[in-house]
Parts: sequence; C-alpha cells; structure tokens
Amino acid sequence: MNQDGCDLSRRGFLGVVGVTATGITLASSEGAAAPRILETGRKKPQAVVYGAFLYPPTKTLDEAGYYSWPGSSFDAEGHHREYQAKIGEMARELDMNVHMGERALDTKEDVGRFIEEVKAAKPDGLLLIPFKKGHWPHVERIIEETKLPTVILATLGVLLVDHIAPMHKRSGVYLISSLENLEAVGNGLRMIRTAQRMRESLLVDLAKAEAKESRIPYLNTLLRTLPLERFYEQYERTVVTEEVRKLAKAYERHAKDIEEPTKDDILDAARAYFALKGLIQTEQADAMMMTCLPGLQRPHKHVPPCMGFMSLRDEGFPIGCQSDLNSTITLMLVQYLFNKPGFQQNASMETERNHYFGAHCTSPSRMNGPESRPEPYILRSHAEAGWGCVPRVLFKEGQEVTMALYKTGDKPQMIVYSGKIVCCPKMPPAGGCRTNIEMTIDDVKDVCDVKGMHQIIFYGNHAKQLRAFCILHGIEAMA
Repeated sequence: MNQDGCDLSRRGFLGVVGVTATGITLASSEGAAAPRILETGRKKPQAVVYGAFLYPPTKTLDEAGYYSWPGSSFDAEGHHREYQAKIGEMARELDMNVHMGERALDTKEDVGRFIEEVKAAKPDGLLLIPFKKGHWPHVERIIEETKLPTVILATLGVLLVDHIAPMHKRSGVYLISSLENLEAVGNGLRMIRTAQRMRESLLVDLAKAEAKESRIPYLNTLLRTLPLERFYEQYERTVVTEEVRKLAKAYERHAKDIEEPTKDDILDAARAYFALKGLIQTEQADAMMMTCLPGLQRPHKHVPPCMGFMSLRDEGFPIGCQSDLNSTITLMLVQYLFNKPGFQQNASMETERNHYFGAHCTSPSRMNGPESRPEPYILRSHAEAGWGCVPRVLFKEGQEVTMALYKTGDKPQMIVYSGKIVCCPKMPPAGGCRTNIEMTIDDVKDVCDVKGMHQIIFYGNHAKQLRAFCILHGIEAMA
C-alpha cells in the first residue's frame, strides 16, 4: 500500500495525535483514541420534520375486494407501526424532532388538515410514506401546496414508473423507491438537518477587512468578518503552557518523519492551535476561515496555522484556508452531512495518466471522522513560505473519495466528482504543497475538464448522496 510516493511501499507507523477541546489525545496503531468534537457553546434548535403515512384502512379494501399495488398481502397498518418506531429511534439518534402522525391520511379532507398544520408549524421539511398507489395524488398535492423539502419513502412495489420518474429528479424532493430502506430515510433526514444547521451556524472569517456581519445567500449562514489582527493578538497572548508543550511533543513523537521543522517550529505550531481554539470559543463559531498566506511572508506576522487546521478538522470543526468562502461552506456541508472532514487543495492535473493532482499545506488526518483511525503524517516546512511546521498527510492508496465544491450565489451550484486515490507523489521530485494526492476521476474522459479550485476531497464515494442533497434543496449539481 503506497504512502509516500507512487512507487514506494507503505512503512509502519507508530501513532498520530489529535487534540481535544480540553487537552491532548494520543492515538496509536494499536488502538486509535478519538478526539472529542470541539464544542463551541452555540446551542442550536432541533431540526423539525412533519411526517405522514398515506393509505386507506385495509378493512375498506377488504370490503371493496380489490387492493391494487402494493397488493392484498401487504399489511399497511403493521408497516405503519414498525416504521413509526424505527423513525422515532432515528430521530433520537439524529437529535431531530420528527412528528409522524399516528393516523394515516386517507381522504382529501385528511390531507387538507395536514397541509394547514404544516403551514402553521413551518417545519424544516417533510417525510411522506405512501402505502397505496392510488394515494399518490395526495403526495403530489402536499408537495405542491407546502413547498418544503420533502423526503418520500415508497416501499418497492407501491409505485409505478409514471409516479417515480417525474418525482425522482424534481427539485425539493428526495424520492426513495426501495425495499423497506429506512437507512435512506435517515440520509434524507440528515439532508434536511444539514440545511437547518447551515441556517443556524456562524462562520467566522479572519480577513484583512473591517469587522462586519452578513448572511450568505440562499443558505442564510451568518458570516462574521473579523480583522486578521485578532489572530496575531490571540497568538501573542497564547503562552507556552504545559498543555501546549504536550501537544508539540505529541506532534513530534508521533510523526512518521520530521524533515525541516525545528523543535521551536513545532512548539509554535501547537501555540497556533490553541490561539485558533481561543478565538473559536470566544466567538462561539461553528466554522472558521482565515486569510493565512500574507502573514507567512517577510516580515512574518504569524506562524503557519496549518497544524492547528489539521487538529481542528480532526475534531470535526470545519476551518478553511485563504478565506475561501466556497471551500469553507463545502467543508461545513460535508461535516454536517457525513461527519467527515475534507482536504481543501489547489487543483492540478497529471495529463499523461489522465489523473487529477491536488496539493495543500494542511489536511485532516482523521479522514473518516473524529472517531476514526488517523492517517500517518510527516512534519514539513510550509512549501511556499519555506519555514514553520505543517503536516504532509499520507492518504490510503485505493481509497474511494468524493470531490465537491459549493458555489455560493442566489442560484447556487455544487461541483461533484468521485474517484480513487492512486498515491501521494513523493516530494521532491514532485513540487507543490506538502500534502498531495493523485487520483482518478470517474466519468470524466479528460481530467483537464475537471472544474473548480480549492475543491474539497473527502473519504468515501458520496457523490450520489451529494447530488440528492442538491436536488432536495434546489442546488444545481455539476460535473
């Protein structure tokens, strides 16, 4: 398995490090202890979903002597009770408030009352579960009149193609036509919860600008801009405590290798983490981005914050480089949807093998989320500035990945690709930033056609789920 170059075998690794909000957590190859997610103190309301089952009482079908799809052997009332219980468990696990009616909607009057309840309550989304083909017009009416993001579960054998095909890609809808697929329902609820969390979130931008606040179009996330000097001041106030020394020693001890950084560089990197954490907690931020590159140039105004970015992302906190709004929003969406961090990188290509190449001087190491085993890293200097301490994270060869980039605006878009990691080219001879990735891109004939810059790469093939999220929330998915 390749880890440091396309032609080198993977060497053993003793351990890596994560940092929690309260201290340092060491992890080894024997058993990786996971850091807790960094708590910001911002309490958010639960996402609220209103739901309904739609079918006639089975006794009325017995009297009529004809059932149509799903047929006479389908126990609608039994499925109702079973699904109701499972959705209740799912809601508790997702920390959501899901109101599912105890009584099925059958008549036009039932549906009318439900629509009025929804309009009065103004939930974040709907969950509709029809158990009768003939009740599909009720589903269409609810969607049309409420105009809310709607998840529909139709057990296999309830609907026909004329019902499924038009709704499958309808904006504002996530249609599941599958055999008792409650897992897909959970995905749909997460999609609704993600949009609600984005509306309730605060993104702090440390930039070369005056303090101000605004709302990000469409997602309605609160964006608070603070002068970059706030980080300089916070860093200067961050003294070298025993906790800082422990983190620096852990970075050093558990690195696979150390090339350029000195012990002082590594200590400064640990201080940068605690400076960032202090600002996050003071502002009660849910995400952050930073105009980081100018401060690395002479005269140096701050150390590279890249190790701090690694540890924060490992803790489940989205933090973006170079105050790139699109990238940071994508990091937030991926974290909320999949509980995974992402690798923001500069886009390039390996034209002879038709592979994508991306690189940046920071990356999370816990690519499968805060509770996962970390990937190895090497400590290097910042590639472009030539000083400080940054991570060179070594990704898994053959690992499936997704690449995404949300593009803000009144009519938002999202670039979505999937592929597999080929290797992390050794540097030198490769140039670019310290953490790099060479990967295939699915369904693209010429890699030079790949769109975007600073796209987010994260573990797992989640392209289908991301595109479904886009459809549900009216975002144009692009490739």
